[in-house]
Amino acid sequence: MRPEHAPAVLAIYQLGIDEHNATFETTAPTWNAFDAVKLPEHRLVALDDGGHVAGWAAVVPVSDRCTYAGVVEHSVYVHPGARGRGVGSALLTALITSTEAAGIWTIQSGIFPENTASLALHERAGFRIVGTRERISRHRGRWRDVVLVERRSPVVD
Repeated sequence: MRPEHAPAVLAIYQLGIDEHNATFETTAPTWNAFDAVKLPEHRLVALDDGGHVAGWAAVVPVSDRCTYAGVVEHSVYVHPGARGRGVGSALLTALITSTEAAGIWTIQSGIFPENTASLALHERAGFRIVGTRERISRHRGRWRDVVLVERRSPVVD
């Protein structure tokens, strides 16, 4: 992911936000805010045949404590027009490869239970459900649960 991808990345993020089942966020951040928190070495885009961004993946550290240096939280977003074509799977596979090469041992995320496509994608990629945080926060006027998923690397000790 390079700065020239920023408008498309943020537009895809906003499309996911607008569907109401991807995140608690209500608007995509500015590029500066996005850039400030996402780890630069683990930001990926998938390009379609025309060179347009079809999806993206990125991670943030879960903590600044050194004991959690190998644990990240990730996001994967696919443009609605590119869904069902393996974009999410390709991004998640590449993200796993990237993070394992850097010694990251756990990738985690929280997914709304209604986002069944994302839950299935993560299951196929080797993530397991850790639990459900019930009524963790209000989103657009209603309480929402979040399913916690994680993937522990089999190759990073």
